[in-house]
Amino acid sequence: MNDTLDEYRHVTVIGAGVIGASWAALFLARGLTVTVNDPVPDVDRRVRGQLREAEPALEALGLPTAGLDRDLRFEADLDRAVAGADVVQENSPERLESKQELLPRVERAARPDTLLLSSTSGIPATDMARGMKQPGRLVIGHPFNPPHLVPLVEVVPGKETDPGTVRRAVAFYTALGKRPQVLRKEFPGFVANRLQAALFREAVHLVVQGVVTERELDEIVTASIGLRWAVAGPFRSFHLGGGPGGLPAFLQHLGPGLEAAWRGLRTPVLDERTVELLSAQADFGAGIGELETARDQAQIKVMRALGEA
Repeated sequence: MNDTLDEYRHVTVIGAGVIGASWAALFLARGLTVTVNDPVPDVDRRVRGQLREAEPALEALGLPTAGLDRDLRFEADLDRAVAGADVVQENSPERLESKQELLPRVERAARPDTLLLSSTSGIPATDMARGMKQPGRLVIGHPFNPPHLVPLVEVVPGKETDPGTVRRAVAFYTALGKRPQVLRKEFPGFVANRLQAALFREAVHLVVQGVVTERELDEIVTASIGLRWAVAGPFRSFHLGGGPGGLPAFLQHLGPGLEAAWRGLRTPVLDERTVELLSAQADFGAGIGELETARDQAQIKVMRALGEA
């Protein structure tokens, strides 16, 4: 364990759904003690099952998995669950009102120096922290799913988040092997999910229009921009596309065509007919578990090639 993680040996995970359990798997594999707080009656069985599912990916990343649940605890009482925590990673349902009720309780029960992090995928920390006596303690640590595998964590401060809280969050996630990216301002949906939503919007439109099937569109993405963006994001890719003149040349010569293409993009509606069409095509030749395993194995190969694993 590195020096930074020595400061954060005890982590409390609030909410043990897909994201919370994945976080727990990573924390445990990094040698931390994890307390899970979730009111679901069978939370023990469910979390241990998700840990078993995460083990192959953790092993492929070079992390130990023997006795992975040795330092795993369950505590249904919220106050007791967070009382001794060095870090709290909150993963409760995406409802602002419930988070506004939960976080002041966490603040009261936790130590004054406990790092308070939220996995919310789009709710601003400023809104969630209303009701907290010290809103500067809260910062968003939004992972890309699954957290035990994909490196990105969007660290999003609220208007009153203390800069020291941001620095501690970045140090903590970095020590876990993550790639934290601090956003410069709060924005609905943050960045990764907005980009994902924008691409999916046009993907749905093309499928609804009968241009391609879902499988065909996925093949197009993974055989082109998926490969490209794994090594160079959109801006760097277009910078290279501009030749010796870089992005300025690209924008000058190809920008007008790109802008015209923007005007042709559409926003489909997920009405009953569209949902039925998309659902009917959602047959990818295997069950969800098998597809998840194949995805994770391929993702690890890409990460290794990029030096991320």
